[in-house]
Amino acid sequence: MVNKVRKTDQKRRTFSREFKLDAIRLVKEEGHSAQDINENLGLGPQVVERWIREHEVDEAQAFPGVGQAKESEKEIYALRRQLKRAEEERDILKKALAIFSKEHE
Repeated sequence: MVNKVRKTDQKRRTFSREFKLDAIRLVKEEGHSAQDINENLGLGPQVVERWIREHEVDEAQAFPGVGQAKESEKEIYALRRQLKRAEEERDILKKALAIFSKEHE
């Protein structure tokens, strides 16, 4: 009987920004194919291609690191927090208005 490894049992590998940039450089500047780089580095079939696309979209913010959000994502998180707080304040004011309206009746 062969023991099958579940996908959830496998530890996800992480790569540094420098590693990803080196892989991209090998494809773009040295002329290696992305498929060869994937095979030589033991990566999945389209990993380097995805890294290249991410890098082309925004070089400065590509690969921010584990647990680090891109600047645009940080702004979105901050705006969502502000919106949630404003909605909570609005709800409190609605309740207060309802309470004071009942007292005057």
